[in-house]
Amino acid sequence: MTLIEQIQDDMKSAMKEKNQLKLAAVRAIKSEILKEQTSGKGGEVTDADVLKILQKMIKQRSESVEIYKQQNRADLVEEESAQLEYIKCYMPKQMDEAEVAAVINRIVAETGAASIKDMGKVMKAANAELAGKADGKMIADLVKAALNK
Repeated sequence: MTLIEQIQDDMKSAMKEKNQLKLAAVRAIKSEILKEQTSGKGGEVTDADVLKILQKMIKQRSESVEIYKQQNRADLVEEESAQLEYIKCYMPKQMDEAEVAAVINRIVAETGAASIKDMGKVMKAANAELAGKADGKMIADLVKAALNK
């Protein structure tokens, strides 16, 4: 079952359960997928594309939660946090920093990267391998650290 099919099934079950928060989160995901499908880029939206969309949505929701906390809007914090948790359910298990560092060190060795000038080459390989499994900022920070040794 593809991620899109799973999202569609979860939308149906959320409607049956009358779970409004889950339904809102799944509808938001579905909306972003539809935007991607109709963007004119052509081709089918793959699971990798869906993971990119989900990462973007997670980042947006996390930033919104922080802003709402600063503004003392507990009602909005609760709603955004609940949607954030539903969105995270579709992501693969996130790797911790040590696991990501091990993958990056292996990639650096494989590519023969020696300095920060090779960061683009390492980042391309790292993002391809770690897509959806780790935060992009953490990957970039660990690549910089590995290349500055």
